[in-house]
Amino acid sequence: MDRRSLIKHTGIAGVLAAGIAPAVHAQAAVRWRLATSFPKSLDTLHGCAVKFSETVKALSGGKFEVSVHAAGELVPAFGIVDALNDDSIEMGETAAYYYAGKDPSFSFGCAVPFGFTAQQIQAWKLHGNGHKLMDELYGRYNFFGLSALNTGTQMGGWYRKEMNSVADFKGLKMRLGGGVFGESMAKLGVVAQSLPGGEVYQALEKGTLDAAEFVGPYDDEKLGWNKVAKYYYYGGWWEGGADLEFFINKKAFAKLSPENQAIVRSAADTAYNDGTSKYLTLNPISLKKLVASGTQLKRFNKEIVQAGFKAAQDVYAEHSAKDPFFKKVFEDMRAFQRDQILWNRISELVYTQDMASLKI
Repeated sequence: MDRRSLIKHTGIAGVLAAGIAPAVHAQAAVRWRLATSFPKSLDTLHGCAVKFSETVKALSGGKFEVSVHAAGELVPAFGIVDALNDDSIEMGETAAYYYAGKDPSFSFGCAVPFGFTAQQIQAWKLHGNGHKLMDELYGRYNFFGLSALNTGTQMGGWYRKEMNSVADFKGLKMRLGGGVFGESMAKLGVVAQSLPGGEVYQALEKGTLDAAEFVGPYDDEKLGWNKVAKYYYYGGWWEGGADLEFFINKKAFAKLSPENQAIVRSAADTAYNDGTSKYLTLNPISLKKLVASGTQLKRFNKEIVQAGFKAAQDVYAEHSAKDPFFKKVFEDMRAFQRDQILWNRISELVYTQDMASLKI
């Protein structure tokens, strides 16, 4: 089997594991632009794009380079889909639910209320119908998706007052991730605000926002929200595992050689493993720092969680009634999720509960 066939069948990672250098010397130089939805200060979300770029360069022997641009440098934070659709960039790194205004089904590519965990959404995308369904939608906008990283289960956000009941959400001005989650929170009375993470601090400080949610302790600490909002809630039922994605221009990808296409996919895998593991490593460290600095850690009560679930179910039903594609994706997600919950009840859930009860 020649090098070209070997790369096609095993991928770059397999070639390197076999100790065979890819035939990069024959490749013409390629330059891509990658726009992210995040500021450079977030070395997790923006950093996974940097990791992707570094990996592409290393695997190609410098013949394939990807320049990384933070939010606003090439396109606005929430302008990546439009830029891909008009061929202004070769790829982006973003959260699919930012584009739910174009089609609510975008939300399923990242996270929806009471949806998948990090492991579950990867299983659904890779070995269920996830990627197939989402790329059916993404293809309408001239791109396809590859997972960039997963944040894991997120926190419930920062609040300037305690949230003791569902009534406390009425009229609350809150920065939200968007999509089905935003619609669900609106049913609880929240006045949803869609702002890039880097603009939230001043809004909280000035009182134009009452609350904000983003990701988790590590990113939130970097953004400094603990200095302007005292209460930090957990039980983030709207994002059990938010899957950030690389959105890749289909025309640009089609122009690549098979070797470079394999490099793109392998680099995405590398970035995903690095970024997802980074969150698991850094979040508990930052959480301890936040609590030590005076942050009050609280859990949403059952009344709030149950109200959130009902609101989300209503939103799912409303979209499913008028949008056949949304219904198809939602029903596929739920069917896959039911099997995952069944398995989880006798595997990781039991193990996690046992470990939490032990002193190690």
